[in-house]
Amino acid sequence: MKVAYYQRKPRPGFNFSIESIFDDVRERLKDCVEAKVVLSPRYNDSYYSKLVNIWSAHQRESNHINHITGEVHFLNLIMTKSRVVLTVHDCSMVNRKKGLARVVVKWLYLTAPVWKARTVTTVSEATKREIIQYAGCPADKVHVIPVAVSPMYKPAPRNFNQIRPTILHIGTSYNKNLLRLAQALEGLDCKLTIVGKLSREQEDELRLRNISYENRYNITPEEMYKQYVDCDMLAFASTSEGFGMPIVEANAVERPVVTGNVTSMPEVAGDAACLVDPYNVDDIRRGIERVINDSTYREQLIQNGRRNRLRFDADTIAHSYYRLYRKIQNAD
Repeated sequence: MKVAYYQRKPRPGFNFSIESIFDDVRERLKDCVEAKVVLSPRYNDSYYSKLVNIWSAHQRESNHINHITGEVHFLNLIMTKSRVVLTVHDCSMVNRKKGLARVVVKWLYLTAPVWKARTVTTVSEATKREIIQYAGCPADKVHVIPVAVSPMYKPAPRNFNQIRPTILHIGTSYNKNLLRLAQALEGLDCKLTIVGKLSREQEDELRLRNISYENRYNITPEEMYKQYVDCDMLAFASTSEGFGMPIVEANAVERPVVTGNVTSMPEVAGDAACLVDPYNVDDIRRGIERVINDSTYREQLIQNGRRNRLRFDADTIAHSYYRLYRKIQNAD
């Protein structure tokens, strides 16, 4: 079986998580799938560059299975529909737009690519519902295949520092909700570790709230794992996630998690996280304080996380893609 994976042109200094996910899938399927990676020739900085990338994808499409991954859904607009698998990780590209820009982006990134694909995969039931809503496609066209947790993320037991815990926060984009987290932590004796480049507004808010923090970005996967090992808990009170990989990574390292009660996060976390209203600063603080002060509850979250992590086994998920490829191949 042959599968071509279409991906964004990588930017120096940036790590695209969806691409690394499929690096692992290809490695696990190497004995049964002959894979190649097709990179777009240009960054997606303008509509002209998108047109160049669309034409390039058409010229380079395989006669076998073409799997589009990453935020380049539109690459299939002039490809052969019957051979295209499209993975949509989330719908944030539409959610963050307004007015005419939202209409254009919705058509370019979701409506047209979804209809032009043979099959669509996504990472959660919450995102599947959004895809169906935006694209108006049949529900049975969209298959949920979760994200696998990297084998790098192994248990690393740690005595919880109840006096001055280290709280890990991952991501600084608008949906990661760092400003409200800073407000929630005001007056709490803790150290905040933030992964992701801070904006001036975020730096000002952290100083205003007198938060003790350190900031890391452009780090390697090994360094990312170490952030989990060195923390006491994960605060991931995001307002929107297509999946929410930090939840599962923290589960795997055996750290308690506080996360949002919206979009995909309850689905991914199950009973292995303290769910809070990400729009309510007081609720975020209550969740964090409960994890810090209630050792029985904290240990239960860690125990539940050990079980939850098993739902995202890398071999199981890789073979879910293989079964999907085989189904498409046998139908032709």
